[in-house]
Amino acid sequence: MENTVKRSKKSKMKKRSLDWDDMKIEIAKELGLWEKVEENGWPGLTAEESGRIGGILAKKRKENKQNSTEA
Repeated sequence: MENTVKRSKKSKMKKRSLDWDDMKIEIAKELGLWEKVEENGWPGLTAEESGRIGGILAKKRKENKQNSTEA
């Protein structure tokens, strides 16, 4: 299965790295939202679902950044 997801034309995520996309997909799978994303794309998520993914993503990126500066 390929990790391609529909995006809106105005999506800013096109400018993000593949690492960012991989983390987002991983979080969506953990939350059980991946099937919904595959069917409808990222715009098919509710604001609450998107916010939950974004919050977890920000937390993980912050943790990764702190770990890399400590090493």
